[in-house]
This record gives sequence, structure tokens and C-alpha cells, in this order.
Amino acid sequence: MKITILGAGSWGVAIAKLLTCNQHEVTIWSIDPEEVAMLTEYCEQKQKLPGVILPGTVHYTGDLATALAEPEMVVVAVPSPFVRSTAKSVAHLIKEGTIVVSVSKGIEEETMKRLSEVIREEIPQADVAVLSGPSHAEEVGKCMATTVVVGALSHATARLVQDTFMTDFFRVYTSPDMVGIELGGALKNVIALAAGIADGLGCGDNTKAALITRGIVEISNLGTKMGGHPETFSGLSGIGDLIVTCASKHSRNRRAGVLIGQGMSYHEAMNEVKMVVEGVYSAKAALKLAKEYHVTMPIVEMVNKILFEDFPVGEALTALLTRDKKSEISGISWDD
Repeated sequence: MKITILGAGSWGVAIAKLLTCNQHEVTIWSIDPEEVAMLTEYCEQKQKLPGVILPGTVHYTGDLATALAEPEMVVVAVPSPFVRSTAKSVAHLIKEGTIVVSVSKGIEEETMKRLSEVIREEIPQADVAVLSGPSHAEEVGKCMATTVVVGALSHATARLVQDTFMTDFFRVYTSPDMVGIELGGALKNVIALAAGIADGLGCGDNTKAALITRGIVEISNLGTKMGGHPETFSGLSGIGDLIVTCASKHSRNRRAGVLIGQGMSYHEAMNEVKMVVEGVYSAKAALKLAKEYHVTMPIVEMVNKILFEDFPVGEALTALLTRDKKSEISGISWDD
């Protein structure tokens, strides 16, 4: 299959490596001429994914017309803040019915829309699918065992994407729940910032476990209110992605959180990480959605206060731990 990947960051390059394992003809597009030159010369994203060498069969270009000359599938792998502008730029080059797979994770801050909704608005003729799960580029690029889930409006599209991406080390499940898949993938980045902040403060595993556990409750409560299926949030794009993003050394959101916990502003932390920290962009949107759907999300609220209201990080955990007492599980009561 002829596949174009929009975005030459770590995830776009890892996806390219994966797809070439299945003998697909892959073209990577980047808006940055220096990235195109680097990949052309070295077949390696030296800045963002060093050590992962792409086969010589992969093509690189900064020209959209060249990149999108009759692709059978398009993969959107640009950071979430640039999904709309990228989709708008390529819309006139996408043919009716072309499958466009979003592998980016986030919520558009201004509109609070999921990225598949953004793509569908800009490219209405596309057949949009989403792929998400616990899948750090650093490990996918090295062919380490990984499992993800693909969501689409039709079973046929989901199966085609599954067949296209699946290898002996990259297992792909299918699901019709695009809402749940995308919300899990976006909101976990906000919780991962909180986990990183706790690590930066010197907290232990108990704290990390608490944030992951109560974090998935917040994600599930909002996600189901917005139409996601409850089971999705206990799956790969829910608790699976949340665990890996909160705990992994590869997680840019956790890393940024660590730096914030150690005293940096979010601007300083993002500059230090040198990659887009999706959780910063999704935090405001998550809080707006929580208010719109009347869902209590204390961790998300605290992350927003730390990022945008200069709330002292040293007081954040105490503020969360001393909230009003409540039961862990709703809908269950004692007999007496």
C-alpha cells in the first residue's frame, strides 16, 4: 500500500519504520526543510528518535503535492496544536474516501473538539480513523512488543487499518468507540503531568498509584458523559496508555511534570523537553469539558491551577488529599 505520513517527529518516524516492516511504500512529509534534509541524508531522526534507522525505501519531502500524489492511506502524526492547519493545507489533495488515520493525541483547545472531528471538518471527504494505545515511539521504532487499538466509523475501515499496521510485534485491536479512544489518549497526558509533578516533588510509588487510579476515574467519568463506552477506559487507550505515560522514562508529559515539580514554569519545562508537551495544550480543554458536562475532575483542575494560575506545587497534593470525604464507588450502599 502507498502510505503518506504527515509529520516527521518521533511518532511519525516510528510509524514509518513499522509500516515498512509490512512492505508498504512510505513517504514522510515535514514542514521543516532541515528535518527533510536530515532524514534524506541519514535515514534517521537524530534529534527526536536517535538510533532508529529507516530503510532506504522510505521517501522524504517538504512538498505536499509530492507527498500526497495518489496515496492509498494518509497518517496524521503532527502535534495536536497543528492538526487543523495541516488538515486544511492538504484537504484539496485528498481524494474522496481516502482513509486518514489520526495517530496524534489531544483536544483542540479553542473548540474542545477531538482530533478526528477536526480532521473531518477540514477534510470532509476523508474516511477518518484513529489509532491509540500505550505505544512510545522509542520502543515501536525498536520493534518492541506493543498493542494498540484502532477506531473507525465502519468495521471495514477499522479492519483495513488493523491489517495495514499489524505485525508480529505490533498487535492492533479494533473498536467502534472513537470517542472513548480519543478522549483516553488525550486526557491521560494531563494526568501524566500530575504524575511527573509528584515525581519532581520526591513523592513515591503510593502517590503515583493514587494519581493513576483516581486519574482513570476522572477520565472515565468525563468520557462516558461524552459518549465513550465504559469498557474503553479499562482498555488499551484508557488505563493502558495512562499507565505507560505516567510511569515511562520516554514520556514527555511526565518529564515536563518532573521539571515543573522541581520549580520550572511550564514554558521552561517545554523548552527543556524540546518536544510538544500535549498535556499542556489539553489541560485547559479538559477543564472546560469537565465544567460543560458537570463532571468533577480534581486532578485536572489542580494541573490547570499549577500551569496557569501559579498555584504552589508543594501545596498541590495536600489540597487534593484534604478534599471533602467521599466513597470510592458510587451506586453501591450498605444494607444497614
